[in-house]
Amino acid sequence: MTQKTSDTNFLVPSKVFFVTGVGKHSDPLVSFELALRDAGIEKFNLVQVSSILPPGCEKVTAENGISMLKPGQVVFTVMARHTSNEAGKKIFASIGVAKPFDSTKNGYIAEYAGEWKEEYQNYAGEMAGYMLETAFDIDDFEKFTILRIADVEDYTTVVSAAVFVF
Repeated sequence: MTQKTSDTNFLVPSKVFFVTGVGKHSDPLVSFELALRDAGIEKFNLVQVSSILPPGCEKVTAENGISMLKPGQVVFTVMARHTSNEAGKKIFASIGVAKPFDSTKNGYIAEYAGEWKEEYQNYAGEMAGYMLETAFDIDDFEKFTILRIADVEDYTTVVSAAVFVF
């Protein structure tokens, strides 16, 4: 018997929350772990996914979103991450979101990270907005950027993430 598409359970998140973190350590892997701890998402098995915000996906607070997850759970995330040991430099990680007001359409999430320059302040949000505008030929939508900047000491890692909840 052929199953109809409408009867299939798809793996589509219903909620999303956003976090940032910074970690500093003499080891790059430990600095990443500390950045995840700072962001509050170190207890999950993180799987990076691409840039689609599902239609109708509700934005919740990080505290609320984390409370819906269990340690060890496989969790899907769009993550920007950068690690450096160039003392004196500034680095950043950002996530930009463009969400249409029409909840039947998907939105876009863009990640951007690297060495900090002031012109990168809203760059991820601008990229997400461009993807949404060109996908649906619309210019009326919600757009925002989350950003974390850090001064490099030892190995420093910055993360920004959109974390999905089912």
